[in-house]
Amino acid sequence: MPPTRLAGLLGTAIREQRQSRELSQCELAELAGVSQATVARIEGGGRGPSIAMLERLLAAMDVQLVIGVEPLDAHLDARIDDLAGRPIAERIDELGLDELLDRLTDFPQAITGSTAALLQGAPVPVDALEIALRWQDSKPFTRWLETNYGQRWNARWGEFGGVWLEPEEPGEHRWSTRYGEIRATMCDELPETIEVRHGGRTYQVVPLVELELSEPHAAELLRRYRNRQLASDS
Repeated sequence: MPPTRLAGLLGTAIREQRQSRELSQCELAELAGVSQATVARIEGGGRGPSIAMLERLLAAMDVQLVIGVEPLDAHLDARIDDLAGRPIAERIDELGLDELLDRLTDFPQAITGSTAALLQGAPVPVDALEIALRWQDSKPFTRWLETNYGQRWNARWGEFGGVWLEPEEPGEHRWSTRYGEIRATMCDELPETIEVRHGGRTYQVVPLVELELSEPHAAELLRRYRNRQLASDS
């Protein structure tokens, strides 16, 4: 496989997994039964691994690859343009945001991610409520999930269900509930927030400047939106 953006991403994933386990390239190579030079080329992005090789390296570290897809850039741009022409109130209603927040009263939270960007006027795609939750509130959150038919995202199978609800258990912090999907960032202390108002309701949201520092996905969408604004103004 010639060098590609995908090869670079795969190489980075292998390197980060290896370093998180405090393994050297030689140690990983020995575990996987390959040469150290092979590991080095893959991590450098100069050699795209075969599927079999990739699975071999990841299995040596007791992990597996989860594949996802995202819209091509042109499709994403078209979606941002469409959202820019729609009222925020309409998008809030479409997301079912107020009803879900009305149910989440057993513990404090802060709205973050793309949801916070939406509430501050950014036309970024949002398909779930994104909130920050404290670890100390994980037990009441778990009880809330149990009461409201929560199912946790199972990355292995690409669907909701089949794994423990508790945030302390391994897995993505993503749940479907009877009122909509929730994605959580678990933290020791809630981030600083600002108040924004829509339709007579106040929302506690992480400010855009902080989102761009702490939320990579939201930050990328915000940068894309601003770049399109600059392009249209020029």
